Amino acid sequence: MAHAIPTIRSALRRDHPLLQLDEDDLDFILQFVLASGSLKEMGQLYGVSYPTIRASLDRVIAELRQRLSTGGRDEMTELLAGLVERGELKPAVAKSIRALYRNKLEEASDKEGRR
Repeated sequence: MAHAIPTIRSALRRDHPLLQLDEDDLDFILQFVLASGSLKEMGQLYGVSYPTIRASLDRVIAELRQRLSTGGRDEMTELLAGLVERGELKPAVAKSIRALYRNKLEEASDKEGRR
């Protein structure tokens, strides 16, 4: 799915997807850039495992994609990512649940569109 790429001009507006993220996610992105995108370095910085940092990054990416495509938050992805970050759910299981959830949303949308 193609996403519109925000411009510098839109970055100055409050509706830019990055500016809609919460402070913790913005701090995470800042640290990620300063670490040159190294998840290993990020794990050391935050004192967590690679899968935990990967789950955090996946959550931020999903949040940005959601905001680019619909302008809203994906609460299911946030919930699953939080469970993974706390070690309550394995990343692979969270991805499976999210994929099933999104498929069901698409099916419901398709049914609605046929009416």
